[in-house]
Amino acid sequence: MIHIIIGTKAQLIKMAPVMAELSRRGVPYRYISTGQHKDTVADLLLNFNVKDPDVFLYDGKDIVSVRSMFFWLCRILSRALFNKRYIFGEQVSNDDIVLIHGDTLSTLAGALMARMAGLKVGHVESGLRSYRFFHPFPEELTRVLTFKLSNYLFCPDDIAVKNLGKISGVKVNTGGNTLYDAVHAVRPSVGSPLSLPVRNFAIVTLHRYENFKDRQCVLRILNIVEMASKHQRLVFVMHKTTVRALKKYGFYERVKNNDRIKTVPRMDYFSFIALIKKSKFVISDGGSNQEECFYLGKPILLLRDASERQEGLGENCVLSHYSIATASEFVENYQSYERVGHAILTRPSKTIVDFLLSLDNEKKNIRG
Repeated sequence: MIHIIIGTKAQLIKMAPVMAELSRRGVPYRYISTGQHKDTVADLLLNFNVKDPDVFLYDGKDIVSVRSMFFWLCRILSRALFNKRYIFGEQVSNDDIVLIHGDTLSTLAGALMARMAGLKVGHVESGLRSYRFFHPFPEELTRVLTFKLSNYLFCPDDIAVKNLGKISGVKVNTGGNTLYDAVHAVRPSVGSPLSLPVRNFAIVTLHRYENFKDRQCVLRILNIVEMASKHQRLVFVMHKTTVRALKKYGFYERVKNNDRIKTVPRMDYFSFIALIKKSKFVISDGGSNQEECFYLGKPILLLRDASERQEGLGENCVLSHYSIATASEFVENYQSYERVGHAILTRPSKTIVDFLLSLDNEKKNIRG
């Protein structure tokens, strides 16, 4: 049996193509949600035609603070320790594989739960490194710990495979990120749900801890956003963590009252991709957005000091290093960063499922 443990919206977006591929081939799997995020998850399940979770490990509010993360993590790990068959089913076997994704606390929790139950771990989007434990934090530390807990490491490219170095486990180059499959699952007929006052706009979407951990960090990114708004009207997609930080440090009304910035709530994935396609450029701190813009050929300014991903760097993606001068040059000349959308020769989700089925066939041959 294949078990898929995920908990955030980004993980669901990237694992949905794998889940859809399993369903297409009639391969049963168990979807276990850690409950780290729940807002817009129902929309994502509808977008990708993926079944509801078989098990919810947590049914409270979205986990957005350090304090709530600590108690949430302790709670779901204790459930895994004492409720193995509830989580993994009555027919659980040591041959079962647990798929986890990415670099969140749900990733590490899933790996730990699998190991505690004596199951194999398959890490999707493995091998990404920034080689800086505190940027991004805690993602870089989570990745390294997850590598060591994994039996099968599904890497998006050769660089990711090389990053794993002497890490034990079977390394599989999937030829790309599963996000590629997610982006291309968006139907051409899908349109933006927003009523925009202007046709020309750019998107802002920010949520990472390092950009909202204190007042100085928030002011640093806000200065860049306000500079950009003088050149281009902005649609600012508000994450809960973004709203919380802006209000905490007294900047929320400053953003809301800027007539060059339209704030909007998060939307379903297909609508968001449709919005990116209509925009002039994107300002983001998200690795997934970096990849999406690479696949779509859309200019993106990344508000980070470093990125563990190679997609688009030096092409359509500009790493800001939080420099106003760099950001200003990008905004004024974004057309020079426009590219034809990047295509890859394989479907990463298919590669992952092919590998899992080959393992199953090997086991059957050994038993036979």
